[in-house]
Amino acid sequence: MVSTILGSCVAVTMFNPGTRVGSICHAMLPRNPSPRGGETFHFVDSSILYMVRRFRALGVRKGEMEVKLFGGADVLEYRNQNGISVGRQNVEIALETIREAGLRLIVSDVGGKVGRKLHFYTHTGEVLLKRMAGPVEQRTGVLGGTGMIFASTTRK
Repeated sequence: MVSTILGSCVAVTMFNPGTRVGSICHAMLPRNPSPRGGETFHFVDSSILYMVRRFRALGVRKGEMEVKLFGGADVLEYRNQNGISVGRQNVEIALETIREAGLRLIVSDVGGKVGRKLHFYTHTGEVLLKRMAGPVEQRTGVLGGTGMIFASTTRK
């Protein structure tokens, strides 16, 4: 299991049921400015493309991968010259990269104003998600492989 906490960052999970191999990235910024890759794992676009290459090296085709996207909340005040938040930029580039790579996105939980805590089970593809919302915690999760989302809200 891999756990991470997301604010404006995004996490992309990939899972292949046939090999039972999973992968996750936690990317902070939308585009890698270095043509040679540089700090690949800091950036949404290069992280996704790296994971795709690793799955291909295992003989996994694009259509055999379950891809899920999480995070990208508007938790930072910084905006680009067009007024778009870092969280939204991260989500937009993730969706664009996933689409251009020919991948199938089966679940996403993105945007909003609160961070998320994520648990990814690499051997099943299951993702459990908890939204952080001040005095109220909302637990949501994605049932591995089904695309079904469940939620419950509790007071602290």
